[in-house]
Amino acid sequence: MQKILVARPMFAEVVERLKQYFEVDWNTGDVLGAEALTQRLADKDGALTAGDTVSAAMLAAAPRLRVVANMAVGYNNFDMDAFNAANVLATNTPDVLNESTADFGWALMMAAARRVTEAEHWLRAGQWQKWSYDGFLGADIHGSTLGVIGMGRIGQALARRARGFNMQVLYHNRSRVAPEIEAALDAQYVAKEELLRRADHVVLVLPYTQENHHAIGATELALMKPSATLTNIARGGIVDDAALADALQHKRIAAAGLDVFEGEPQLNPALLAQANVVLTPHIASATEATRRAMANLAADNLIAALGVGPNAGHPPNPVNPQVSGRPRR
Repeated sequence: MQKILVARPMFAEVVERLKQYFEVDWNTGDVLGAEALTQRLADKDGALTAGDTVSAAMLAAAPRLRVVANMAVGYNNFDMDAFNAANVLATNTPDVLNESTADFGWALMMAAARRVTEAEHWLRAGQWQKWSYDGFLGADIHGSTLGVIGMGRIGQALARRARGFNMQVLYHNRSRVAPEIEAALDAQYVAKEELLRRADHVVLVLPYTQENHHAIGATELALMKPSATLTNIARGGIVDDAALADALQHKRIAAAGLDVFEGEPQLNPALLAQANVVLTPHIASATEATRRAMANLAADNLIAALGVGPNAGHPPNPVNPQVSGRPRR
């Protein structure tokens, strides 16, 4: 029987599905460090991960490994050059989290614009003694301009929500979307610099790549309106967190909402010192229904990629479909 690793605590029923096909090594404890993960992968044919870094060294130490199924849309935790060189298939879990992530991005944007957490902290600290006409004045969402950077499925879901708030939608993407999608969303394609200058609320939904590292840094933040907000539900590293903290401290932008960070779970301490930023621990897809769908899709990928189950040999979401997967040894 083929052996797999489930690298994280997981819904028990998903693990039971996997046990129908495989001998399962299930990590139910803390996140595995690099050394422990390398050891646990060494004799495995496949693995189900959730953001765990899988390096060239780990692949080299796991000669039987054929597939790693990531329970996430992004896969910047995988060394894809090494995966391709080693003929190891990578898979991800797109689409099933689009709407939940867009919901959360919208909530984060609104919380930043309306100073929700700032006001709550002030209230919890016992400072609310009277009503004031100028207490916690924020920015409107309705009737404002939304700037979406990354007009994939989640970006499009955000643009659909903007219609209900009578917002103008600007977007920037690596390539322009089809005219019929633009028309349906009433969205205007503009250069990134123009979007940053015009948008009242900027939301980042682009994938992390080396080209996108610090796509929003001091230069880009300087283009934004002092009244604007920035929301990042994409990936840490897309924003220069130190530059953002400085911009927030000096009120070069009004507020930010962040669900992802450079080097997470560690945070830049300068961000923690700013009252005008809403911080959440990478939970944009965290509804029970969505996380179960992600886990089951990762399992589907793993089962099919290892040549068993009803879709044997045809995983639904290969990242590097050009590889065939290592032959079993």
